[in-house]
Amino acid sequence: MSQNSRLADLSAAGVSIWLDDLSRDLIDSGGLREAIDTRSIVGVTTNPSIFQKSITSSDAYAEQIGRLAAGGASVDAAITALTTDDVRAACDVLAPVFAATDGLDGRVSIEVDPRLATRTDETVAQAIELWKLVDRPNLYIKIPATAAGVPAIARVIAEGISVNVTLIFSVERYREVMDAYLDGLDQALRNGHDVASIASVASFFVSRVDSEIDKRLDAVGTPEALDLRGKAGLANARLAYAAYREVFETETRFPDLQGHGALPQRPLWASTGTKNPDYPDTLYVSELVAPNTVNTVPVATLEAFADHGWVDTESIVGREAESREVFDALSAAGVDLADVFDLLETEGVAKFEEAWAELLDATQNQLDASRS
Repeated sequence: MSQNSRLADLSAAGVSIWLDDLSRDLIDSGGLREAIDTRSIVGVTTNPSIFQKSITSSDAYAEQIGRLAAGGASVDAAITALTTDDVRAACDVLAPVFAATDGLDGRVSIEVDPRLATRTDETVAQAIELWKLVDRPNLYIKIPATAAGVPAIARVIAEGISVNVTLIFSVERYREVMDAYLDGLDQALRNGHDVASIASVASFFVSRVDSEIDKRLDAVGTPEALDLRGKAGLANARLAYAAYREVFETETRFPDLQGHGALPQRPLWASTGTKNPDYPDTLYVSELVAPNTVNTVPVATLEAFADHGWVDTESIVGREAESREVFDALSAAGVDLADVFDLLETEGVAKFEEAWAELLDATQNQLDASRS
């Protein structure tokens, strides 16, 4: 099998392509292995919505649910067992990629319970628990970049655990996340951990920014406002990449850690499926190309790019000033950017909590049915 040429070009431009999807069927059928071999996939991300869909729409989990029910497992224990088994199996499929890239890629992410997004201590405790349960070096623990999540990130990194920081919407919060990563590495070094074995990515959400800001621009309705539609998400990501380069390539703090083998915390573009049908369906992939980045793509976007995506190697670097002009214009048009980012974070947590609640209900029903 050969790699799709468009996706291979994207990978060659420095973008690690991760699949934003996972299910037991995908693993057992060989579909994940095929995606690695033909779609340049070098990582996998999961979230509560993905697990809710996979577990409730497949018979592949029935036997395990039956065993868990017979053993008297609670619904929370059952979900932990189901999800960590899938993630562990995916880690094993991606282990050769992990080895070939010296640990840069070949990783699978699993998220802490979204109900813990406002509780730092509980987030840290569950991150450690999940790390031990999956027991694979190519695991990422996903922690949301909420006010309570940021200190948890530093504490989990300090334990020698690799972290995928999720639900980042603003550059300001992203800077806090990078500081937390560096704080965690400092402490990990003092704790005696090999910092070369600790990795992190920062998941910066893109299309949701456009969805919310476009709605506000439509409400303003002026020609100047309407001309800004579809520009905020990319501008925000470009500013995030500039911040990444500043922290890890220019400032003086990281080189000391790098001397001990530490890796930079790569930016990851998340929410890259295009929600507005008026925009190109590969917009948030084709226009976010830069070295040392990750793009986590849903299946539909992956296949769209494989069919007709393009690689614009000048889509990020050198466009910081242009992106700041977009943000200045948005503010001038009356868009309250701080309110946008606060709302998106709150909604992001709520969506994951809703998906988790649906997963809890569905799994409880399956446990009850197995016991009856």
